[in-house]
Amino acid sequence: MTVAQERVAVVVNGNAKRVTDDLVEILDQIVRSGDLFVSRSLEEGQDIARRIVERSYPTVLTGGGDGTFTQMVTWIVRAANERGVEPPRFGFLKLGTGNALAWALGAQAGAVADLGRLKSEGGSRALRLLEMEDVMTPFAGFGADALALKHFNDVKNAFSKVPVLRRYGTGGLAYAVSIVGLSMPKVLVQPHQHVRITNLGEPAVRLGVDGQPVGAPVEAGEVLYDGPFRGVLLSTIPYWGFGARIFPFAEDREDRFELRIVDIGSVDVAWNIREIWKGTYRDARLHDFLAEEVLIQFDEPQPFEIGGDAYGERKELRARIAKKPIRVVDYYAPPPVA
Repeated sequence: MTVAQERVAVVVNGNAKRVTDDLVEILDQIVRSGDLFVSRSLEEGQDIARRIVERSYPTVLTGGGDGTFTQMVTWIVRAANERGVEPPRFGFLKLGTGNALAWALGAQAGAVADLGRLKSEGGSRALRLLEMEDVMTPFAGFGADALALKHFNDVKNAFSKVPVLRRYGTGGLAYAVSIVGLSMPKVLVQPHQHVRITNLGEPAVRLGVDGQPVGAPVEAGEVLYDGPFRGVLLSTIPYWGFGARIFPFAEDREDRFELRIVDIGSVDVAWNIREIWKGTYRDARLHDFLAEEVLIQFDEPQPFEIGGDAYGERKELRARIAKKPIRVVDYYAPPPVA
């Protein structure tokens, strides 16, 4: 069966700013009747995941941001495992903010255009994800990025209570207020926090400033890092969002994820933002590892995000690379053969 003949399930986050009634109507006209699902709550999302597995869709596209993708993949893979069947192929429609996966998978043309491209340009490849707290995700992090996300949610909630500001609650103004007014001042004045990270899996690789392995492999039970940090980041894809290559070594090995401990300050970030964005910035205060499973322990609880969604604070976390990859639609991969 060719891609053109396959049924494609499309799941969109009904709470995303770009998911309007007009867009839903357009998508419903493109996909077959009954194949468009709009989720507005966690309960709806989990019910949709079960229905998708029961109907045996070969391809599922998610729209609404990296968090929507992370949630739906987690729920659908779990439902497929419970039924003893293979999960479908997953794809990404660019409808949210950040959209790291849009850059990683080439989904840059917009939701409607990418649905059309699927038939002629949508190749496939395997994608390994992280597993933590029963969630499958391409990236997660502690520190400055999670703090900025927490502050954005605080500002968004505050804006929602003021009628004149409500329309700006998920846009650039809310981001600017949260980052400039809350996150940067706190990062600038707060002392460095301390983290201890232990390898729990297969031997981990320590990378030098040039991205090449240095020293002996770090065996299971040995400490990878014990020291100060501004951010502790984990990813299986190079992008953090908005096209920023925060994880330049994430795809060096398919059986490892990139662990990056960041100890540079806000001034360094501002001064070197172009190189950081391109993934070419190198500094001895960026500590990179390729690991299979780790235990992260902080002296004090730290703000935490998974796939761009805030998950509160954690003092300890275990993270590992998923045992089985998922199949994804990748517009950089060779297109399907009819």
